[in-house]
Amino acid sequence: LADLGLVDEVIRQGLSAREFQFWDRPSATLIAEFDHEVLRQDTRFPVVVQCEQHKLARLALDRLRALPGAEVHFSARVVDVDARADGVGVAAETPGGRKSFRGAFLVGADGGRSTVRKSLDIEFTGYTWPERFIVLTTPFDFARERGCCSRSYFSDPDEWTNLFKVAGDDGKGLWRAVFPTRNEETDEEALGDAGAQRRLQHFFPKPGPYEIVHRNLYKVHQRVAETFRKGRVFLAGDAAHVNNPIGGLGLNCGIHDGVELAQRLARYCGGEGGEDELDLYDRRRRPMNIEFVQAQTVNNKKRLEEKDPAVRTANFEQLRATAADPERHRQFLLRTSLIESVRKAALIK
Repeated sequence: LADLGLVDEVIRQGLSAREFQFWDRPSATLIAEFDHEVLRQDTRFPVVVQCEQHKLARLALDRLRALPGAEVHFSARVVDVDARADGVGVAAETPGGRKSFRGAFLVGADGGRSTVRKSLDIEFTGYTWPERFIVLTTPFDFARERGCCSRSYFSDPDEWTNLFKVAGDDGKGLWRAVFPTRNEETDEEALGDAGAQRRLQHFFPKPGPYEIVHRNLYKVHQRVAETFRKGRVFLAGDAAHVNNPIGGLGLNCGIHDGVELAQRLARYCGGEGGEDELDLYDRRRRPMNIEFVQAQTVNNKKRLEEKDPAVRTANFEQLRATAADPERHRQFLLRTSLIESVRKAALIK
């Protein structure tokens, strides 16, 4: 984002968090804290910027519109893809009727239900978790009242919680609490006032009800496309891979997709590489998602929901030992920040 000239505004509109914490919710015990400052020699930005996706998208769109030759069309739903050896065409339904677009390449970044991916019969292998995730957003200040930092993970064998703070549109701050639903729970039960208040009060009991400004319920998947490239069509972001949000890796990985693909296309179009240059995108990005994003998000979830007391104790001891050792602390954060994945991908030729 720094190379694109977006980082200063993202930091300004987001919330910078140096630390994150692991807690045992039933005992209200802080297990371990990790500080990105230990990455000072590894990155210019040893912090996590918690910036809502709609803000980042707006900043990127403004920059895109300023580029010569760039056009942005909203309310245009792709319904057909015509991929040929010399280019790619798409048909889209728009408010003004069906329109056709054609170009040298097509990047399908159209989400987990990607029409582009489906039109090319690219398998989306993996699985869907039986429970759904519910996000409850509140202005209640958990840092002041609960003593946790702005990015905290609470292990609980009954109902884990992923808690993080964002700036909000007014900059005053909002807290997003993520919970798992029960498998048999209906949408109405999960999203209703009684269910939402029960979850928040179970997490942190307080006098009176919580103010809830937003609630969202969604299915959670761990899936990766069988290939990120088919001819002149590429997949990126959620169209290529989806994962549970514990750890905040999905959007970051999607940004890495975009940067890598732009580099490969620039070299190819500049005559600096052939088909192998385009294949390098898939060779780098797909295994990195599997090794770093899929593996970490699954492990993050298992760590939070673990029910076996002995395994929970072992997990806590491992986290404490990792946080206490400077080099293990650094290596842990190189992995969770995806810096290690970027370095490893660069070695793939």
